Amino acid sequence: MRKIKTLALLVGIAVSGSAMAASSSASLEARMALLEQRLQQAEARAESAEKQIQQLTKQDVQREQEIASVKQAAPVEVKTDGISKDKVLTLNGFDNLKLYGDVEFNVDGTSRSGQLTSIRTSDNKNWKAGNNERWDVNGRLLIGLDGYRRNENGQFSGFSVQPTANLNGSMGVDDATFFFGEEKDWMAKIGRFEAYDMFPLNQDTFIEYSGNTANDLYADGYGYVYMMKEGRGRSNSGGNILLNKNIGNWYFELNTLLEDGTSLFADNNYHGNHLEQDKNVAYLRPVIAWKGDVYSVAAAMESNVVDNAYGYKDAQGNTIDQSKRNGYGLTMTWNGQKADPENGIVTNLSTAYMDATDEKDFTVGANVLWKNLELGYIYAHNKIEDFSIDGLRASDYKDDWFNEPGSYDIHTLHASYLIPNVMDMKNFNVYLGAYVSMLDGERTYSDVDSNEKRYGGRVRFKYFF
Repeated sequence: MRKIKTLALLVGIAVSGSAMAASSSASLEARMALLEQRLQQAEARAESAEKQIQQLTKQDVQREQEIASVKQAAPVEVKTDGISKDKVLTLNGFDNLKLYGDVEFNVDGTSRSGQLTSIRTSDNKNWKAGNNERWDVNGRLLIGLDGYRRNENGQFSGFSVQPTANLNGSMGVDDATFFFGEEKDWMAKIGRFEAYDMFPLNQDTFIEYSGNTANDLYADGYGYVYMMKEGRGRSNSGGNILLNKNIGNWYFELNTLLEDGTSLFADNNYHGNHLEQDKNVAYLRPVIAWKGDVYSVAAAMESNVVDNAYGYKDAQGNTIDQSKRNGYGLTMTWNGQKADPENGIVTNLSTAYMDATDEKDFTVGANVLWKNLELGYIYAHNKIEDFSIDGLRASDYKDDWFNEPGSYDIHTLHASYLIPNVMDMKNFNVYLGAYVSMLDGERTYSDVDSNEKRYGGRVRFKYFF
């Protein structure tokens, strides 16, 4: 009996030990599984953290690259005159925006405000010719915004807009353009702008008025200094389309100006007749130029290709076409300042000829710039073949010098001197300008002496920003 009890006790102990061992083994496996799960979660969190660190590092690198591109970006110049080249806002590696401007204010004094030529000597578009001496303060403030985008293959597109605030209280715009093309190859341009300058005046201060070059160029009763600008552009009554091409040293350009042709004539008067528009004109202005290191030469023509675009009514009510206008020009430039900025000489020699209805105009001009001093001479010959002085209309031109058929010569001397870096400011200049114009005319019907003289002076304040 004792043996049986002992055996039963041993069996119970064995069973209990086996159960306890099994329970302990199960608990250990659960703990190991839990530990493994936590280890996997930790690894996942570490991997996620590593990815976040890599992303932040990549963003930092991109920021550094963008900052470097902003510091190192050299924008392609859209327009060089009056643009500050020191400040460039770069949106990304391809797009450049430039905000710039300039102030141009003039203080003028002239012998008489009734000028001899149709070229205005005042920026005040509301000013009219008279018989008194003129003292005037005029000018404008320009603010420009240029945009430029360039691809790696050299293709580009961009825009330029230049609103102006005139001192007389009016608002205007110089350029408003969109362009595209391939660098050093070709370009297309559309909008309001000036095409190739075929009659450069060097350091011009008081000969050519600032603003439009395609409006009111011809004023009836005054001499016409023709400078190949009728189809150049910047019109208040139309726009330009331009194509150009570069082949080595050769440059080719075709500018098309579409506008109201009567805008060329002040008050719509021509040879004593009031012009009426029938349709817009289309000026074609091809230019071919060769540009060397210091020497360049260009030849061009401009012609209205639309017949019967405008004219006047005769006594029978018939329309007399006055829209035939064909111009030709040649200009040569020697720019010694490219090789010697301090002592180099810049010289321009230009000539232009206009074959228009009942009028022929010839102009030749030369100017020289050395250091800060510029001197120039312009000769203009106008041959008027017909001029209407019928009825009351004659009284409108009794004080004008070009009021009947005849040949008229205009001699103009002009000078300019630059005072740079006023108050040690690199972008603040003062120009001193002066001119004298002399008329010598031979009228067909009257023997009135047509010798007259005009002169004037200007102080121009020019500030770029």
